[in-house]
Amino acid sequence: MKVRAPVLHRAWGLPIGLAAIAALGVAVMGATITEVDPWYRGLTQPRWALPEATDGLAWTAVYLVTAWAAVHGWRAVPDQSGAEWMIGLFALSGFFNVTWSLLFFHVHRPDWAVIDAVAWWVSVAAWIYVVWPRSVVAGLLLLPYLGWVTYAGYLTMTIVRLNGPFG
Repeated sequence: MKVRAPVLHRAWGLPIGLAAIAALGVAVMGATITEVDPWYRGLTQPRWALPEATDGLAWTAVYLVTAWAAVHGWRAVPDQSGAEWMIGLFALSGFFNVTWSLLFFHVHRPDWAVIDAVAWWVSVAAWIYVVWPRSVVAGLLLLPYLGWVTYAGYLTMTIVRLNGPFG
């Protein structure tokens, strides 16, 4: 009988700690970059846009559920290679999240942020695709993130249409 060596990622503490740190890092970077300044307030918003006050609450909930999904996904993979994929997809979606905030709020280029939003959406969809066969719980937990990215991308595209061109 072959005995498998223990895999470090199987311990609950490591994935929970890393997911919490990563989610907090993305949240802090995004919040630092996000400036609701006169430029943003001057943009025409669609009637269906959520009030500004809901953004912080929504993002907090999305980050918590996404970190929880990352933990479940990481725990469900059978080997180190799978764990690295989970980390990579988590990091990729976080990268596009922060880049979207940078392009939209700091660079004032919502048109470029639309392109980023598409890549961001694809990264989250790919993460769901990869994790679902291993952990339905993780896949389900990622659906609100995909929904929120869909909303953010569509809102960004609508803002570009209502206010463009930018540059």
